[in-house]
Amino acid sequence: MTRGARVFDVAGALGGLVCFGPVMMAVALAILADDGAPVFFRQTRLGRDRRPFDILKFRSMRDGRVTRLGRMLRATGLDELPQFLNILRGDLSAVGPRPVTADDARRFGWLDARGDVRWRLTPGLTGLAQLAARSPRESLVLDRYYARRRSLALDCRLVAMSFAVNVVGKVRARRLFFRRRAQRNSSGATSSRL
Repeated sequence: MTRGARVFDVAGALGGLVCFGPVMMAVALAILADDGAPVFFRQTRLGRDRRPFDILKFRSMRDGRVTRLGRMLRATGLDELPQFLNILRGDLSAVGPRPVTADDARRFGWLDARGDVRWRLTPGLTGLAQLAARSPRESLVLDRYYARRRSLALDCRLVAMSFAVNVVGKVRARRLFFRRRAQRNSSGATSSRL
């Protein structure tokens, strides 16, 4: 990771904690009121160079079932706000491949040479695959695309789309973003641009 990328990550994470601090406090209190402790969920994921780290999320399940509040948190992406702390620790970047468990990486076939490109990057709180992929295969294709086209402009667009997800939800944000992209492509714009 370049020094400029790390500065972008730290500034973004600090800004995110400031902006979303009141929301995070409200979510934590809502989880306690609705379903009790614990507020957070930790899970070991694989990071850059396949190094394990503990990812932090707001808890959205109880006894193997998604809670009522958890459904809303997942739909808006608010369950992932505690990952700003993972960014500050250097486990995550603001933008990058989806962080996955070792079991998922094995199941998806990402531990062999086909998946090597994704392990050269720090996983991201958001990313092209997190926002657009509908299958592990599509996720790997988008991770490869991101690795080739990575830039500050692309990262800013993906972060902006992630904020849209928090406002209107994942499904509506995807529809809005990709409908616009499809309209541009059909009017002669190149399909390689996002």
